[in-house]
Amino acid sequence: MNTRKLGKNGPEVSAISIGTSWGINNMTAWNQSKKQLTDTLYKAIDAGINFINTADFYGCGISELMIGEVIKQRRKEVFISVKTGAVINPEGHFIGLDGSPKAIKNYCAYSLKRLGVDEIDLYQPCRIDPNIPIEETVGAVKDLIDEGKVRYLGLSEANAEQLQSANKIHPVAALEIEYSLATRFIEKEILPIARTLGTAIVPYSAFYYGLLTGKMRLPLAPNDYKSMFPRFQGENLEHNLRKVEWLKEFAANKGMIASQVALAWLLNQGNDMIPIVGMTKPERIADNLKALEIIFTREEMECLNNEFKEGAIKGDRYPPAFLAWAAS
Repeated sequence: MNTRKLGKNGPEVSAISIGTSWGINNMTAWNQSKKQLTDTLYKAIDAGINFINTADFYGCGISELMIGEVIKQRRKEVFISVKTGAVINPEGHFIGLDGSPKAIKNYCAYSLKRLGVDEIDLYQPCRIDPNIPIEETVGAVKDLIDEGKVRYLGLSEANAEQLQSANKIHPVAALEIEYSLATRFIEKEILPIARTLGTAIVPYSAFYYGLLTGKMRLPLAPNDYKSMFPRFQGENLEHNLRKVEWLKEFAANKGMIASQVALAWLLNQGNDMIPIVGMTKPERIADNLKALEIIFTREEMECLNNEFKEGAIKGDRYPPAFLAWAAS
């Protein structure tokens, strides 16, 4: 397994992180999926993917319980990243943020118990709470580091200014943020600042909710959650699927599939890139690991960058209501 350094002074972790959101919001769904998901996680660890990405709100704690069960005898083989700070209702729906020091430390206590560990490797607010000074939120994580309950500080979905402010309190090892061929907004300001600070980038949504896999078909099912995203609506979706057809053809010419090329493009953006890939089936692990073997010529990279430059995928990332909330 190829490894990469997590931040300026961080550890070596696998070049790909496995995501564990899985969309499970109740114990019935968990019991139905448990064997397949645990088998996937075991196989990922066996293949050398040691970077496990989760959140205390994934499945209202179910994801952490599952990970804790899998790693009982393999704690030293894995690096666990936990996002925190989201307020979730019993149905698993996001209803707010709480980045107060008291909440951060309380969330951490529950995560340690569910995971069955003494220390979380990477701990990060899932988003910056606009009602709490970032210095207080990050200060709480620093306290947890000083107490030996957390090893490294991470941030998620922070902008360049927030990243710099946090880094003054404690070095930020990693920034988890959306980045892909479909979403390249970080390149203008956030990525240069992160590199100046020595902060690794952990891109999520590498395939942009399945768009870049080349497997999406019209029309979307009436209950498909992706329908709320502008990029999956009307003419935007038709345009974006034409872009993906180009990607599929590009991939086929290299003997690969679209998702492998999309992931390889991310990996080729620098050794500070450690993408998160959600995997729910054991057979997907080998497919995704093939992206580590792809080598692009200079001309191929230029072609990909030009075809998928910022704005090439039409539509906003999120619905207007969410964008308004995120900007508040």
